[in-house]
Amino acid sequence: MEGPGLPGRMAAAPFDAFGWAHAHRTEVAWLSQNTNHLVPPEVVQPAILEAVRERRYEGYPPAAGLPELRERVREDLGLPEGTGLLLSAGATESLYMATRALLHPGDEVIASDPSYLIIHRFIELAGGVVRPLDIYAPPYKLTAERVAAAVSPATRMVLLIDPLNPLGSGYSAEEVRAIAGVARDHGLYLVHDVTYRDFAPGHTLAAGVYPERTLTMWSCSKNCGLAGMRLGGLAASAELAKEVGRFNTNDLGVNILAQVAALAALSTKSRWFDAVRATTRANQDRIRAAVRSTPDTFLPVFPSAANMFVIDLSATGVSPEALQRELLLRHGVFVRAGNYLSKTHGHRFVRVSFSNPPEDVERFVRTFPSTVEALRRSATTAGPAAASGARAASPS
Repeated sequence: MEGPGLPGRMAAAPFDAFGWAHAHRTEVAWLSQNTNHLVPPEVVQPAILEAVRERRYEGYPPAAGLPELRERVREDLGLPEGTGLLLSAGATESLYMATRALLHPGDEVIASDPSYLIIHRFIELAGGVVRPLDIYAPPYKLTAERVAAAVSPATRMVLLIDPLNPLGSGYSAEEVRAIAGVARDHGLYLVHDVTYRDFAPGHTLAAGVYPERTLTMWSCSKNCGLAGMRLGGLAASAELAKEVGRFNTNDLGVNILAQVAALAALSTKSRWFDAVRATTRANQDRIRAAVRSTPDTFLPVFPSAANMFVIDLSATGVSPEALQRELLLRHGVFVRAGNYLSKTHGHRFVRVSFSNPPEDVERFVRTFPSTVEALRRSATTAGPAAASGARAASPS
């Protein structure tokens, strides 16, 4: 028997799921990153190609962004004239800027778990302290009462992701107003990440309730299907946007091709997004049916107000990492293991997104039940030691 320090076979390198998926990108059903694959190509491709023919990529764009794009973003969000607006390389960059600009060492930020944990890392880089509220139980989202109870003398900010990545939970107008009211009563910053708002059946901006200290984080990655172009930003009062803008490194502007594509998409969104939303909702219904047919799995949140939700596997004995790897390597279906999204509950679930062509979802529906069953049988046959080893070798 081999042990530490004894000769023998070297441990296998961890499986790079994203590297494998990108190397086989045309063969993979991307249900892993909430990307939108339903925007008609004719919406953005002609605008991009025209900009390429004009060789606009050779020059710097306006530092603040194309004026017509800025106006289109403001109108799309329904914010008043005079709103401060920053463009950045995706909303994630604006989230980084906001945490660096507004937080000081020791400042607390009320957030959720599960969540988009990259924001939590930004908070910590700024010297802040994340106070995550466990929401992996009904109603699977923050409530004004819990936020109010969590406020301490050190609290400086509330993070509201709405709809929520990864659970898909949505907030009603009353819930948004109540949480904004708590932030206002305590003079806190309210970061309202609305990346998935267009997929929701209804959505309310916290900025309409608490404009003084609300930062609305917007993105063109998901609604406009431009994740690879990296364009988003933040909207806030002119004074607050200026304060955050001190940390903006985009002095020479944001990618011009991304701006041209976003302008084309936002200018026409009312003509085609209803179809995107309808397909997305039909897709989640089909996934729900597959989950219902798979013993011991369930959806904590249904219907999703976003373009993703999580599937709980905890009663199956199958690890999310093992399922992620098996679906990807054997079937070309890429889902996301939960450890990316929750420190407490990531071992329980995979996240699946569904703003995809129906044939991608069909591949998932066809393979998910049998893959879970095969992994369950394998874990039962091999025993706990082998199952533990399989988890250690699975992708992070």
